[in-house]
Amino acid sequence: MKKVILFSSLVILIFFISSFTKEKNKTEFSLLFSTEATTALTQQQVRIYSNLNIPFLGRTFNGFKEAVAFKESQGRYDIVNTYGYLGKYQFGKSTLNRLKVYDTTYFLKNPELQEDAFIALCSLNKWILKRDIKRSVGKKINGIVITESGILAAAHLGGAGNVKKYLRSNGQNIFKDAFGSSVQHYIKKFANYDTSFIKANKNPVI
Repeated sequence: MKKVILFSSLVILIFFISSFTKEKNKTEFSLLFSTEATTALTQQQVRIYSNLNIPFLGRTFNGFKEAVAFKESQGRYDIVNTYGYLGKYQFGKSTLNRLKVYDTTYFLKNPELQEDAFIALCSLNKWILKRDIKRSVGKKINGIVITESGILAAAHLGGAGNVKKYLRSNGQNIFKDAFGSSVQHYIKKFANYDTSFIKANKNPVI
């Protein structure tokens, strides 16, 4: 009888600790996405991230890349969409070729290569857009405060050239991809992350 009581008490204790840990994770995650400046995820996505126990990343560069990845592919390395875009960050083949990645099968099976490719593309886009970043960050276009992270995310979506057109037309020229996502939406959605880690580089090496 004592063994049964002891076992029951142990089960209750484990359940309590597990529940407390889950609630703590949810509380931390809610705090992460509670400010008006946080625009990277919808409330539905926040719930999904919380349920999956995604680590607390805040406004860091890791937070930036994981937010972009979730938007692009829900963080899946092995996915290819209907238009042939590949991996966690949905790279086009021409972009991969520019980064000297030619074997798409190997690319899909190599998470480390995909992470390095994302950093390399951010570095290249930062170099292409360095003048626009300098001129535009802190300004408002169509009611949206322009930030470096927003610019880099938009360049990932539509290419640096289309981001230039948006910024230099003061928001009149708005590129949208095949799914209807716009560079303006990405500039707003991925604002205020710390992308100072990325160094502008004309010829990034993976």
